[in-house]
Amino acid sequence: MKLLKDFFYLFYPKICANCNEQLLQNEHVICTFCRHDLPLTNFKSYKENTVSKIFYGRVTIKKAYALLVFRKESITKNLIHELKYRGNEDVGIFFGNWLGEILAENNEFSDVDFIIPVPIHPKKRKIRGYNQVTKFGESLSSHLKIPFVENILIRKSSTKTQTLKARFERFNELETKFFLEDTAYFKNKHVLIIDDVITTGATLEACSLELLKTSGIKISILTMAFTE
Repeated sequence: MKLLKDFFYLFYPKICANCNEQLLQNEHVICTFCRHDLPLTNFKSYKENTVSKIFYGRVTIKKAYALLVFRKESITKNLIHELKYRGNEDVGIFFGNWLGEILAENNEFSDVDFIIPVPIHPKKRKIRGYNQVTKFGESLSSHLKIPFVENILIRKSSTKTQTLKARFERFNELETKFFLEDTAYFKNKHVLIIDDVITTGATLEACSLELLKTSGIKISILTMAFTE
């Protein structure tokens, strides 16, 4: 079996999603060199950090965290683009496994009842073929033993691609409409909203405001990266 795998790997090598170098058999999605260069946030607190402070005075968030820093020219940007625009959903799995292992060990979100993704508009999903955070959420769910739930929170309006929009334009993201199919589904539950990148927090704020129509709900936020 190993010989067969080696033969297959010889003719169909896996490539690093950042530098395009061939991956070794024990490497996944990105090579060891690129992984070591990823800009980790290394937040000391899940309640008081750069991401959680984005929501001060806007919406009540229990905890918030991001794994990486997203900069204009960075490995993080390359990986997110691979995930969103080149169909490489393995990037989402990679980040989900990485964060899932961290969170399973520190128990920071052990009281979460459901994981839900920021939804994308049906038209965009039809074009892209997937929600870029679905695999991320499924991987987190596997590690944390918390149900991953899609299609309860629905996106009713479409927006321009985040990475192509100027920062000041993103403040209008609250105009994006979300709809909660069942306001009783998350009653008295702690919900973890996940997304790929957070910049101004407007999209996640809009999601949270819709979810807060549910009685007794608590909300936390988790993203792959945040923009400095």
